Amino acid sequence: MAEGTVTFFAEKLSNLILQEASVFGEVEGQIKLLRDELEWMRLFLRDADSKGVYEERVKLWVNQIRSATHEAEDVIDEFILNLDHRKRRLNTLKFLPTCVGMVDKLHFIHELDSRVKDINAKIGAIMANRSKYGLEDLTASISSTADQAVSHREKRAPVVEESDVVGIDDGAKKVKQMLMMKVETSTRSVVSIVGMGGLGKTTLAKKVYNQRDVQGHFDCKAWVYVSQEFRAREILLAIALQVMSLSDEEKKEMGEGELGKKLCGYLWEKKYLVVMDDVWSSEVWSRLQPHFPDQAKDGSIVLITTRNKEIALHATYSEEFIYELRHMNDDESWQLFLKKAFRGTGTTTPTLTTELKELGKKIVTKCKGLPLAIVVLGGLLSTKEKTKQSWEKVLASIEWHLDQGPDSCMRILALSYNDLPYYLKSCFLYCGIFPEDSEIDAWHLIKLWLAEGFIQRRGKERLEDIAEDYMHELIHRSLIQVADRRVDGRVKSCRMHDLLQDLAVLEAKDANFFEVHENMDSTFPISIRRLVIHQNLINHDISQCLHNSSSQLRTLVSFSGPIGKKSWGSLKEHIKLLTVLNLSEELGDHVLPRDIGQLIHLKFLCIKGFSRYLKLPSSIGRLVNLQSLDLGTNDCNIPHSIWKLKKLRHLKCWNCKVSSQSQINKCVNGYLGMEQLTNLQTLALKGGSWLEGDDLGKLTQLRGLVLCECSTSYLKTEFFESIAKLTVLEILNLSFTKGHTKGHTKKILENRLGSVKEKKNVTIDHHNITLLPRLMPFSHHAYLYDLSLSGMLEKLPEQIEFYPPKLLKLALSGCNLTDDPMMILKELPSLRILELWLDAYVGEKMVCSSGGFLQLERLELFYLNALEELIVERGAMSSLKTLKIWRCDRMEKLPHGLLEQKNIEKLSLQGSACHKSIKEIEEAGGEDWDKLRKIMC
Repeated sequence: MAEGTVTFFAEKLSNLILQEASVFGEVEGQIKLLRDELEWMRLFLRDADSKGVYEERVKLWVNQIRSATHEAEDVIDEFILNLDHRKRRLNTLKFLPTCVGMVDKLHFIHELDSRVKDINAKIGAIMANRSKYGLEDLTASISSTADQAVSHREKRAPVVEESDVVGIDDGAKKVKQMLMMKVETSTRSVVSIVGMGGLGKTTLAKKVYNQRDVQGHFDCKAWVYVSQEFRAREILLAIALQVMSLSDEEKKEMGEGELGKKLCGYLWEKKYLVVMDDVWSSEVWSRLQPHFPDQAKDGSIVLITTRNKEIALHATYSEEFIYELRHMNDDESWQLFLKKAFRGTGTTTPTLTTELKELGKKIVTKCKGLPLAIVVLGGLLSTKEKTKQSWEKVLASIEWHLDQGPDSCMRILALSYNDLPYYLKSCFLYCGIFPEDSEIDAWHLIKLWLAEGFIQRRGKERLEDIAEDYMHELIHRSLIQVADRRVDGRVKSCRMHDLLQDLAVLEAKDANFFEVHENMDSTFPISIRRLVIHQNLINHDISQCLHNSSSQLRTLVSFSGPIGKKSWGSLKEHIKLLTVLNLSEELGDHVLPRDIGQLIHLKFLCIKGFSRYLKLPSSIGRLVNLQSLDLGTNDCNIPHSIWKLKKLRHLKCWNCKVSSQSQINKCVNGYLGMEQLTNLQTLALKGGSWLEGDDLGKLTQLRGLVLCECSTSYLKTEFFESIAKLTVLEILNLSFTKGHTKGHTKKILENRLGSVKEKKNVTIDHHNITLLPRLMPFSHHAYLYDLSLSGMLEKLPEQIEFYPPKLLKLALSGCNLTDDPMMILKELPSLRILELWLDAYVGEKMVCSSGGFLQLERLELFYLNALEELIVERGAMSSLKTLKIWRCDRMEKLPHGLLEQKNIEKLSLQGSACHKSIKEIEEAGGEDWDKLRKIMC
């Protein structure tokens, strides 16, 4: 880890020397000396980082280097901050003689020169200790992969899916029988899966939960992760959001008791399945039990996974409903090991030499039948040469780690961590900042890695692409898991096994990488670089735990309640050098300090939530290093000074407007427009005057573009020509309204957020939807796979060449089409997802003709108020897996031909759509009812 710290700062310092030559000119010698010393240290650390695991003297030396590097970084960044304050002060005192400013500058330069000299002397002493205490003679006892690089290659195939893990088929069958057994009384039952960490409890539960007949057996289902950080209200809210509708006010205001009562009332008449994964305390069931109606519909089940059998007995009452996971036997362990160690080689039955097979068997034996240990070790060996020497080194390392303590699984995981190159170590540890068992948005994580400086440049490759390679490497090594994938197959979200997260938190603390607020001892002096807040302790004085810190805070990540004005005041002195500010509480009303513009080192600013009170101060324009601004669903105005931020790569504020620049301001400060943001990769905003002209077409690096509530007045020829110029776009979402009304688009956005279930009646105001007359062909958008259009269309273009050649997902909303769109869209060769929203089509009948939509996997029809009939002809939609029909209330019958689809897995209905047809099929019984019952959800 120290190698990463030094490498990241050395690169930062080199960039600063190039960019700020005039600033560092007077102390250039000392700064370059510092950079050269860092380069030497980095080379020595390449071996020392791995030796530190085994040798206390090396570990102490490495920690001293890390501390000196942090001190040097603080000195340089404080100098740049003070210099910025000086420039602004002099700008307000222009009447002073030039000599006054020169004296002031000389003071800054002299102070920097003195402090850098001290640091160079300190580093020199640390390097001298290497010879003084005999560290040079120590040889590595483990092969380090620090010199390995994640090569640029095509994305690997997905890792072995969880449901494919060998050895759990019998368990899945038994647990499934427990969930679906017929009961004589109308009481809720509890089933438990018990086993030690890493044995595969979640894997087994997911395998059963996702089976089609299990899904069809229950009226409603929910899955929640409980973990050690148990918070009853959050668990109840997570369950409620999966089975019922809640307004934004209810989500935010309802307490535990009120929420539990509402949930209980809803579940009373339902046959429900609720999975509570990773329960650590009997208190969890005692606290939540009253909210799951006992006298429920026949066969309702709560499924618990836990490491502790006493917890299972407390909830289940009888061992008859407890399934205890066994360890894998030798043959099962070996088969799983081969799958992981040889994946990507094109064979599942590799031919091994006798020596390699013997070594492999010894390695597998060390895992003691624990699937997680086998998977992670297999992932490690998949990166190694398949030679006797290579595998002998790994076996020796395993034996050393196992000698250090009784927890064999954690020791094996530590080996895989220590084998990582330095840049992947930082990325892996960073995954540990998220709450246990949480699903991590992959794109959000990548942007954080970028802001932290973990991504090393590789020629002319885009940094985000390199970061994606890093993520694939961690997945390939089985250190993180894919939770969900995007329609193009790339990772949408990931998660971390709780044991691996425990490892990340322990290693992070040991390397002074980050601190979790709840685990800190504020009386003990430490140097805190990154602070993570998980629980709702924000109202306590955070500055108390930072008081004894010898270093300025660089990262503040909170998953707790919003930070108020008082807390910002107490934090002010500790966050002057902040690089990352991430506030992820969705339901809080966040505030920002007015002087946030003083945080000139800030690169990442994310404020999640849905607040109308959030205000971005005009000083936001001073954040010259900002790379990513994400305001989630917050509704606020963004000062036009945002266009000053030339380093912005991601601007995700789709519910926000950018204020217009006044004529007076233009005269005084010059015109500010988006054309300066040439590094921008993603842009999501409400439309505004900034769309006028052809500036948008100059952002040629854009991969994602979301424009909401674009008024008719901006739909000039230049706008559509600009869209045509953005040929590297991957995602495009355009929403147009007539005039400046909000209603229509707001409904669309609310629906896309999932609150569509709350609406009983939606009336489409077609007067507020503008016509899209000037859309140009997308034939040159070779990378565009996700296209959403909201606005009236006279008709769909009939020429297939009009559409993006690799289009995978198409969403149309409020288009008011009178001709059946299926007759045209069926010809799109790669289309996998089709969504028709809010009277996208106003006809009564849609026909999916034979041979059409051969790749389509998901069809969603929402609020098509005129639709009465959907016909799926034989041979159409042969790949369809999911069909959603929500609030198409004139549609009385199920789509003709639906039950003949062989691959259909899920049918989701909301409102009165198809109820008459379903009732007829239920009364008739037979095979059609059996199939329908299994796919309905």
